[in-house]
Amino acid sequence: MPLHAALSHKTDYKYDRRVTLSPQIIRLRPAPHSRTRVLSYALRVEPTPNFINWQQDAFANWQARAVFPEPVDHFSVHVDLIADMAVYNPFDFFIEPSAEHFPFKYDSLLSRDLEPYLRCDPLTPVFKKTLEEISLAPQRTVDFLMGLNQSLQQKISYLIRMEPGVQTPEETLSKASGSCRDSAWLMVQLLRNLGMAARFVSGYLIQLTPDVKSLDGPSGTEYDFTDLHAWCEVFLPGAGWIGFDPTSGLMTGEGHIPLCATPEPSSAAPITGAMSSAKGGKIETEFSHDMKVTRVEESARVTKPYSEAQWEQIDALGHRVDEQIKASDMRLTMGGEPTFVSIDDMQGDEWNTAALGPMKEELADQLIQRLRDRFAPGGLITYGQGKWYPGEPLPRWADALYWREDGEPVVSRDFNQGTRKADTASAQAFIRALAEQLGINPDFAIPGFEDAFYSVHREQRLPDNLTPDAGKLNSAEARARIAAALSEGLDEPVGYVLPAQKMAGKARWQSAAWTFRTGRMFLIPGDSPMGLRLPLDALPWIPKEAYPQIIPLDSFVPRAALPAKSQLPAAPAPTATQGGAEEGNPRSAIAVQAREGRLCVFLPPVEDAADFLELISCIEQAASTLDVPVRVEGYAPPVDSRINVLRVTPDPGVIEVNIHPAHSWEQLRDITIGLYEEARENRLATEKFLIDGRATGTGGGNHIVVGAAKPEDSPFLRRPDMLASMLRFWQNHPSLSYLFSGLFVGTTSQHPRPDEGRDTALYELEIALAQLPQAGSILDQNQFPLWWVDRLFRNLLIDVSGNTHRTEISIDKLYSPDGPTGRLGLTEIRSFEMPPHARMSLVQQLLVRALLASFWKQPYEAPLIRWGTRLHDEFMLPHFVWKDFLDVLGQLRGWGFGFEAAWFDPHFEFRFPKHGAINHEGIEIELRHALEPWPVLGEESAGGGTTRFVDSSLERMQIKTRGLIPGRHFVTVAGRRLPLRATGVRDEFVCGLRYRAWKPVSALHPTIDVHSPLGFDLYDAQYQRAVAGCVYHVMHPAGRNYETYPVNSYEAEARRLSRFEANGHSTDTYVPTQEVPNPDFPCTLDLRRPSGM
Repeated sequence: MPLHAALSHKTDYKYDRRVTLSPQIIRLRPAPHSRTRVLSYALRVEPTPNFINWQQDAFANWQARAVFPEPVDHFSVHVDLIADMAVYNPFDFFIEPSAEHFPFKYDSLLSRDLEPYLRCDPLTPVFKKTLEEISLAPQRTVDFLMGLNQSLQQKISYLIRMEPGVQTPEETLSKASGSCRDSAWLMVQLLRNLGMAARFVSGYLIQLTPDVKSLDGPSGTEYDFTDLHAWCEVFLPGAGWIGFDPTSGLMTGEGHIPLCATPEPSSAAPITGAMSSAKGGKIETEFSHDMKVTRVEESARVTKPYSEAQWEQIDALGHRVDEQIKASDMRLTMGGEPTFVSIDDMQGDEWNTAALGPMKEELADQLIQRLRDRFAPGGLITYGQGKWYPGEPLPRWADALYWREDGEPVVSRDFNQGTRKADTASAQAFIRALAEQLGINPDFAIPGFEDAFYSVHREQRLPDNLTPDAGKLNSAEARARIAAALSEGLDEPVGYVLPAQKMAGKARWQSAAWTFRTGRMFLIPGDSPMGLRLPLDALPWIPKEAYPQIIPLDSFVPRAALPAKSQLPAAPAPTATQGGAEEGNPRSAIAVQAREGRLCVFLPPVEDAADFLELISCIEQAASTLDVPVRVEGYAPPVDSRINVLRVTPDPGVIEVNIHPAHSWEQLRDITIGLYEEARENRLATEKFLIDGRATGTGGGNHIVVGAAKPEDSPFLRRPDMLASMLRFWQNHPSLSYLFSGLFVGTTSQHPRPDEGRDTALYELEIALAQLPQAGSILDQNQFPLWWVDRLFRNLLIDVSGNTHRTEISIDKLYSPDGPTGRLGLTEIRSFEMPPHARMSLVQQLLVRALLASFWKQPYEAPLIRWGTRLHDEFMLPHFVWKDFLDVLGQLRGWGFGFEAAWFDPHFEFRFPKHGAINHEGIEIELRHALEPWPVLGEESAGGGTTRFVDSSLERMQIKTRGLIPGRHFVTVAGRRLPLRATGVRDEFVCGLRYRAWKPVSALHPTIDVHSPLGFDLYDAQYQRAVAGCVYHVMHPAGRNYETYPVNSYEAEARRLSRFEANGHSTDTYVPTQEVPNPDFPCTLDLRRPSGM
């Protein structure tokens, strides 16, 4: 993703008379050792006539010698250049073992070569004192240099000094201030006196405004600028000349463009020369200079995917799509499940594989509080139990935010507020106050105790030389449970329980005294919240038919408006304590316990959302009397369109946010942008980086959920042909499955296509589609019950194991007769990876929104296509994905929605990054990352059970060429000819290459070795040899093994760019091996297969 900057530098001298100029030496051309690639350079000198002769000085710097044959009244120099601002890692170098630690000595031969750069000025008092204060204790050379560089930046204040020349180090230290050239020369002299060769460098400094402001410190310049600058370079054996900028305290990067590097500042001056006048006397000179930098090519990138003009067009299209949705009474809502990872610890297990971890819960709590403040002031945050998967030692937690659709507050205070620390006494006081609010006899509240016999039994089973808190117990969870139970005392109440149940049709909460055979309520052993450990099986027996079941209202049942907050109970009921009689046989209860300084209130299940709000109102009133922080836990309210909900939950490697549905494009835009902003402020990121520098999403997806505010209004239930249109269109266009996906695609991924599994899937899907009612008409439920849609497709929209959730289009929550949570009228599109930028996410969602609006207006009825192995051959390559996607956009334009292809350039570059390209006499070869469907391996024993590994060692690359002469030129890799195919564009060809990138312990075909590095030749059959070439390295070209992942996008990009070399063709003549295209994968050469196979 190139960013090219044009630098303009004008220097003007105007004289009060005509003067004779001696030859002028101009040192304003980028030096040969510049690591920033200069794409174009121009030097214009005035007045004319003049003669310019390019030279290299004694130190290999470029200099122009300008001669003026006639007297002049002005002298002007204009430099214009274009620089490629590709990031490079300034730390990416090796040091010889002898110089890895400071202090070190150069060998005699090298010292002789470096003699001009070791020459020291005479010592002066302040300079000598500064030199003596520098520690000579052995340390890593790089650390020493960075420390010295930063110390000078802190000691020397920067000032702009227009006087010519350079201050002496003594003067700079005495004043504690200086220009960049003064700080640079000071550092040069310090290093030379410490035995290190150093040189003075003058050059250009380009600083561009960052796309994203820093969270941790200064964000850099507020505007793009450039200026002449100076810094220091030190010679490190093995690494060469390495730049340090004492003005900033940083190493030099892509913004530092060296012009002249010399032992002395005087020989690095930008312009030198003399002048004279025939009239004699002092010549008055007017000097001016102007510098500016302009971005001339700025391709789409994930940190700034769109210009403001583009975004205005996208936003306008979003409103046009909305107009059609409203006009057609579609009633569409859109939500999603974006995922995030920690900015500070992308390598931790909890941000890669584990669902739970030490940071997740705290970050999730902070995030949901931010989201409450932004989206739902007056909303309620609850903390409940989430999913519990086999193999996980504990259930996952689930934070939820509830707020009312009508705008009424759920609570009027922040439950986290409170100056007192909660204890058992405050728990008892709270539950009695709550009972008063609910109109229940407070004496029905009973304490709950840990089971002493169980705890003593567990303690007695310990080895006699271990205590419960010993670190040698096998399970950390078991150790914590036993130690906590014993340390808190077995005779102390854990908390208090108030039996309470609100039955449908009842105006009051039912309650009764719970009695137990032992006279006490002993909780089920464990460390879960008290409400999950109630010994309900120890309560008095009642007949099964009399058991008070809690059955949430079905989501399709009509509901009246919720009562206003002011109408909810706010004062004790008149019958609260006057002999409050028992009523019913409640089998649910409110539990209150003091934990971590807060009162944790566990909610029982309720049947109606109004009962939930009533209970919360009573809790709020009870809490207001105690001044202690309160945490609401327990059962969630039933699904109800009158209450919005947003959930933050853990998933393997990520935090997942189940965002509330948006009713319009404007609401969708504000929700998405707001979520990204709050997550970043909470130090949560939307992308991470592989060890080789490739950027990926979070790995958790960004699934799009579509439906309606009320299940009965769902477009997919009112018009089942909408689901049919989606299935047909997505199946017809593989680009929708792969352009926005994560790295893991294919049969065993989280979102397989219907035709990536069983061979008969499309055959069976066609039969199901034929059973649907006529397209375009509202469903007649008397003829076609709602459950038909679920039953028709439930057994077809699955993965190879039969999982109904892990499929590209999931209808788990559309209309499952199994329970109310499955009858929400929702359809989930899962083939979307988390995009790094909010606007990229919105463009994806707008694409889906426009397609659904189009299908509602005109059902899509094209037949299914038998792609066969083309899916995992052609459509793994960026070229064919993009070609198909352009067809998608073309159809949308035909339906009235003018999507621009450029809006999806950021998605294309993010999913298929360019490795590099070479150009030889008009022939271009481009290498670009492609997709690879990784296989899931067979079961292996692991940790007392079995596990299945994914073999991600196989990678794929696209090779695209332009300008080849067919029959004469072709491309080879490892001496094998690539199966280049014509794209339909003149002289353009494309193919894929599969290769083993690394060698894991468990892999498919484990005996096949790694194929890196990959050397590509542009082969000329006329000469039977390579005429150009390039090399792609899977890892560092010099063999470095990275120990850590990239810390940010800059280091990631530097790693990625360093792995491509735009040279390195084969040196001998040869005849390439003739390949036989594989009939299943004709577009791809697989290096694992022997030639001719």
